[in-house]
Amino acid sequence: MVIKNVELEIVCGITSTLPDTALPEVAFAGKSNVGKSSLINGLMNRKALARTSAQPGKTQTINFYNINQALYLVDLPGYGYAKVPESEKRKWGKMIERYLHGSKQLKAIFLLIDIRHDPSANDKTMYDWITYQGYEPVIIATKLDKLKKSQVKKHVDAIRMGLKLTPGTKIFPYSATTKQGRDEIWEYMDSLVTEA
Repeated sequence: MVIKNVELEIVCGITSTLPDTALPEVAFAGKSNVGKSSLINGLMNRKALARTSAQPGKTQTINFYNINQALYLVDLPGYGYAKVPESEKRKWGKMIERYLHGSKQLKAIFLLIDIRHDPSANDKTMYDWITYQGYEPVIIATKLDKLKKSQVKKHVDAIRMGLKLTPGTKIFPYSATTKQGRDEIWEYMDSLVTEA
């Protein structure tokens, strides 16, 4: 997709009514320090539309980025490292659940996992929770540039095993630094929008 215009169009907090949009949506979930903002900026060819932060857990809202009036990229709050009270985290969980159940346009959920490490307990919980909500997450293995080429397959296999992925689940290795994987992710998203 050639990105002509992008805007952060809708921001939903814990008490907001979730929008009923007319465009296909793809959502991104991931641990607070997995590089979600960097991925979204990379996909949108923008430097700082999604705010990256040295302090993980910055995204505390559901953010809808409108791409070319054709598609929404939906940034879900990060999980795991955010220094917030448990009560707050539970509210985020409820908000995400409301979104997953309420969106009529959601085509796919991308779950970001740091390719360098085996999936954490939080990653496994999130994966299981998304599948429990009735979705089959697509995995984006971030921080690809931190590995040697020869290590990639081993680490992708470790993610497959760690999350007990069903056969055929897509994994896209991605580097925010080199943008490797960007075209493949867009190709996949384009195919979802075309089906819509």
